[in-house]
Amino acid sequence: MNSRGFAIFALFMVQLLYGLNYTIAKTVMNENYIKPFGFVLLRVAGATLLFWIISLFLPKQKIDKKDYLKFFVAALFGVVINMLLFFKGLEYTTPIHASSIMIIVPIIILILSAIILKENVTKLKILGVALGLVGALILTIYGKSGRPGDNVLLGNLFIFLNAISYSIYVILIKKLTAKYHPFTFIKWMFLFGLIILIPFGYDELNAIEWETFTPYTTFSVLFVIIGATFGTYLFNPIALNKLKASTVGMFIYLQPVIAGLFALIMGADFIDAIKIGAMIIIFLGVYVVTIKPKKAN
Repeated sequence: MNSRGFAIFALFMVQLLYGLNYTIAKTVMNENYIKPFGFVLLRVAGATLLFWIISLFLPKQKIDKKDYLKFFVAALFGVVINMLLFFKGLEYTTPIHASSIMIIVPIIILILSAIILKENVTKLKILGVALGLVGALILTIYGKSGRPGDNVLLGNLFIFLNAISYSIYVILIKKLTAKYHPFTFIKWMFLFGLIILIPFGYDELNAIEWETFTPYTTFSVLFVIIGATFGTYLFNPIALNKLKASTVGMFIYLQPVIAGLFALIMGADFIDAIKIGAMIIIFLGVYVVTIKPKKAN
C-alpha cells in the first residue's frame, strides 16, 4: 500500500473508531460500570502510558521552555474540557445526536479562524455556518431519546460546548504541530491533561467496582483507551501529514453514519424524521463551508 493509500486507510480508521466509540462508551456509563469523569481519567491515563512507552523508541526532541505553557493550554482545551464535556454529554444524549453535532467542528473552526486568526470569510461560508448551526439547534431542541434516563437537551448542549473546546484546541495547536513531531506534542499534551484531570475524576475512578465487569465491559473499556484514544491520535497525524485538509475534512461525514448504523444495530438509538432532517441540514452546512471559491480568471 502506498503512503497516500495508507493515509486514507488511517483516516478511515479514525472515523471508524470514533464512530463505534459513541455507543460503546455510552453503554458502559449508562450501565453504571464507570461514571463519565472517572472514565475520562482512566481513558487519558491509559493513553498517556501508551504514548510515553512508544516515545521511548522514537528520536528525542528538545522542548523550548516557553512552549510548556502552550502544551498546558492545549491540554486544557484538547484533553480536559472537551473530553469531560463529551463523556458527560454522551451519558445524557444519544449516539446519533452526539455524532451529528460533532461534525459541525469545521464550522466552529471557521468562525474561530475568522475571529482569532483574522482569516477571510466568504458569503458562501457564512451560509454554511448558518445551515450547520440551524441543524444543530433543531437536533438539540427537538431531538428525542428512547432511553428514559436521558436528558437530550442538556447532553446535546455539553456535546456542543465540547465541539467548541475541541475547535479552540485545533486553532491553538497550528504552530505547535508545525514545530514538533506529532508524538512529542501528543505525549506532553496528554501528560499535562492527565495531571489536570486527576482532581476531577479521582473519586469516580476510585469508586469503580472492577469485579462486576463482564468480558464485554472489559473489552469496551480497552476499546475506548486503545482504539478511540490511542489509536485515533496515532492515525490522525499520519493522515494529516499525507492528505489535503479538504480531504481530511470530508471524511468527518463518515462519523455520524458509522455511529448511527452501529447504534441502531446495537439497539442504543433510533432514527426519526427530526434526526434525519437535522443531519441533512448539518451535512449541507459543513459541505458548503468546505467548498473552495472559484478563482477569478
